[in-house]
Amino acid sequence: MFQYHTLANGLRIVFSPRRSAVIYSGVYINVGSRDEQGPEEGISHFIEHSIFKGTEHRRAYHILNRIDGVGGELNAFTTKEETCIYASSTTAHLERCLQLFADVLFHSVFPLHEIEKEKDVVVEEINSYRDAPAEQIYDDFEELIFDGHPLAHNILGSKRNVRRFTPESLRRFMVGHYTPDRMVVTVVGDVPFARLVRLCEKHFGDYASHDAENRRGVAPQPRKFCRHLSRRTHQAHLMIGCPAPGLFDDDRVAFSLLNNLLGGPAMNSRLNFAIRERYGFCYTIESQYVPFTDAGLFYLYAGVENEACQRAIELIEREMRQLCDKPLSATQLRAAQRQLMGQMAINNDMAINEMQSIGKAFLNFDRVDSLDEMNRDIAMVTATDLQRVARRCFDKEKLSYLSYY
Repeated sequence: MFQYHTLANGLRIVFSPRRSAVIYSGVYINVGSRDEQGPEEGISHFIEHSIFKGTEHRRAYHILNRIDGVGGELNAFTTKEETCIYASSTTAHLERCLQLFADVLFHSVFPLHEIEKEKDVVVEEINSYRDAPAEQIYDDFEELIFDGHPLAHNILGSKRNVRRFTPESLRRFMVGHYTPDRMVVTVVGDVPFARLVRLCEKHFGDYASHDAENRRGVAPQPRKFCRHLSRRTHQAHLMIGCPAPGLFDDDRVAFSLLNNLLGGPAMNSRLNFAIRERYGFCYTIESQYVPFTDAGLFYLYAGVENEACQRAIELIEREMRQLCDKPLSATQLRAAQRQLMGQMAINNDMAINEMQSIGKAFLNFDRVDSLDEMNRDIAMVTATDLQRVARRCFDKEKLSYLSYY
């Protein structure tokens, strides 16, 4: 069962015990690209790269060697609403990981020569996405549907912004947002919880929290659009999407089940059967549901042959309309619930996935649901719930369209 603790400075700890010689640890920070404004756009992601480039105690080489040198792995990522740094190591090196996390989060110095090199790295990362239409279309879709809101802009930012970042601007943003009360230390492994708390107190306890700036006061007002962009591609890239329930919406679980049924990762999703298996129109077709704290987004992507694009749209709309018009039978509902429950169990069986999922959950909800609790919530979803949520979100008047070809 999960264990929790909060230090005096507000830093929270969540732990899941697991018998293993390997331990997974990380720090979730409640800051992402939606917390940026204007010239700052892209700075959260750039900081995620740059905190490994030097601290008051270590140079870049020593940071990168600190975990990898004992056989572990160190990594990080940025989303619209969170930043996470995490590591895997043998249990004996847990303190090494926690010590390094605290060092890079509170003592980074952003050496100018390292920052200038990292700008080139991030610019090439931006270029790599622009060369991958199946990736770029997600960013373009979000920019269009959230137009005018901080959720709209690309996590990586623009090349122009990246080139303008300075060590001073990075430090200023970190001081304003990277405070202990906005952090969660998340650990999965075989260690006494009391020892984990002592280590967190030792390495994080001396840092003070303050009133960090909250820039999330205004919820997005998604806009409807239909847009085609000319691209030199060998196939048509298609995206259809709409607003969806947010993290705290009562329909979140029902919509998760609906999304999984329609276009989830399994080969038996309705879209995969209707578009790929029946007609052979595409190689990839999938849907995603991304809930934010005050909004949500559903989008489905397909890469299809140019001549089949319009027909694929019609077939996709038909599948969405059927979920609105016809409730699932009892057998179909049980199958959909059983599938999602099984997928979650398999996902959480991988400790690194559990470490990340409990960290994100504790950051947002201040608690973590067990697998049994999540299964209970899924089992409570009715066919009427699914039909109601489908009608709420999949109404033709709420759908937006974006295509490349």
